[in-house]
Amino acid sequence: MVDVLRSGWLTTGPKVHAFEDTFAKYIGAPHAIAVNSCTAALHLALDAIGLSEGDEVVVPTMTFAATAEVVRYFKARPVLVDCEPDTLNIDPTGIERAITPRTRAIIPVHYAGHPCAMDRILALSRHYGLRVIEDAAHALPARYHGQMVGTLGDLACFSFYATKTICTGEGGMVIAASGEYADRIRMMSLHGISKDAWKRYSAEGSWYYEILNPGFKYNMTDIAAALGLVQLGKCEQLREARYRIAQIYDDGFREVPEILTPAVCANVESAWHLYPIRLAVDRLKIGRAEFIAMMRERNIGTSVHFIPLHLHPYYRSTYHYRAEDFPNASAAYERLVSLPIYPAMTAEDAHDVISAVRDIISSNYL
Repeated sequence: MVDVLRSGWLTTGPKVHAFEDTFAKYIGAPHAIAVNSCTAALHLALDAIGLSEGDEVVVPTMTFAATAEVVRYFKARPVLVDCEPDTLNIDPTGIERAITPRTRAIIPVHYAGHPCAMDRILALSRHYGLRVIEDAAHALPARYHGQMVGTLGDLACFSFYATKTICTGEGGMVIAASGEYADRIRMMSLHGISKDAWKRYSAEGSWYYEILNPGFKYNMTDIAAALGLVQLGKCEQLREARYRIAQIYDDGFREVPEILTPAVCANVESAWHLYPIRLAVDRLKIGRAEFIAMMRERNIGTSVHFIPLHLHPYYRSTYHYRAEDFPNASAAYERLVSLPIYPAMTAEDAHDVISAVRDIISSNYL
């Protein structure tokens, strides 16, 4: 990063291109375009497939706002689908029921870093002629049957936000399986300009450029890319550190029937971005909110991932969704708590969390 500052080249330039090339090689993808957020990546991916007003895109209700809101940017409709009861990933059976003649794409979200059931999702996409855009914001580096998440669909979107598995502060990456998609995304990510805009200021560049489409201001800076290159070099190491914490948690909660730990399917490797437990609130004198407050009193931060989209006022009022339309997500939400998991955690830290959880549970049996 200091080298970037001293070079005088702060915005999109050599470091961004190096980050794109290194990232593409790391996950085994033909094309990678760095942008300033995963939301921007999702927006550009939908633009690349030609999403239009009145189209529909199938998305999970168990996700963050960005996955569905980008569909609304096109005045298209996000069609919400319930989650699987174990992984909390999008349910392929629900996807098929949601497909209509207006459906253009499926956006599976690899929840908490655990890969979705991509064989079934890809089979549906082929059968109905749909594009698959992986929302891999949680999922670097996750693997599905040995293949890196991000290389399974037509496009994929990664996040490098401050809390993600690698971090550039703000940032994202679009992975494209085809050169046509990649060219469109690269052009639209910087004002729809016909050539790489940064070359206009380099020795081989020219002052002349053409605007081919009204694009966006979604480019990544060299400052962010410098962080990304270093982080990417540690990606496997960081994943192993999170996995060790997850194993400690699994062992620590194995004999606690009031805690349901995250499911891990065969033939997948989770990125372990999150460690979401589910409380058996029907067996406790306290609810989820009280549990979180008691953890905070012990100086342990927790969160909830996520408030399902169908429970938010916008989706309730716009599409008339009800809690009972998504029974798995609605039931999971009432019980979900994400425990701390990050590479700098020690085994002692993890055991402190386990002790706090077990103490709160044992003090609040019904």
